[in-house]
Amino acid sequence: MGIDEYGGGQGPQPDVLVVTTNDVHGYRVQEVLGEVFGLTVRSRHLGSQIGAGLKSMVGGELRGLTKTLVQTRNQAMARLIEQARARGANGVLAFRFDVTEAADVGTEVCAYGTAVVLARE
Repeated sequence: MGIDEYGGGQGPQPDVLVVTTNDVHGYRVQEVLGEVFGLTVRSRHLGSQIGAGLKSMVGGELRGLTKTLVQTRNQAMARLIEQARARGANGVLAFRFDVTEAADVGTEVCAYGTAVVLARE
């Protein structure tokens, strides 16, 4: 599995800066627009469940499930960025993921944070 298949995050110069911190060095928060989130729920693929069950007997990484979770997180983050952009934000502070089992049928991934307008100091 290549780096693009199990990594995520933003490119080098995003129009909406997403950070896990409460502030960004060199910027000040000009306006707080409020909470934004991106949500997605993915069902489990029967083939990957069977493969994961077999793999769990012998140990090792569950690559198919890892790839699916990365894709799911990236989709949730993209939705968060869309929502922030639509509200006029150019930044999201205190970014986090929350992952929950959704009624035994899939995995819910929520990306959330605080949409802000940042200005260079």
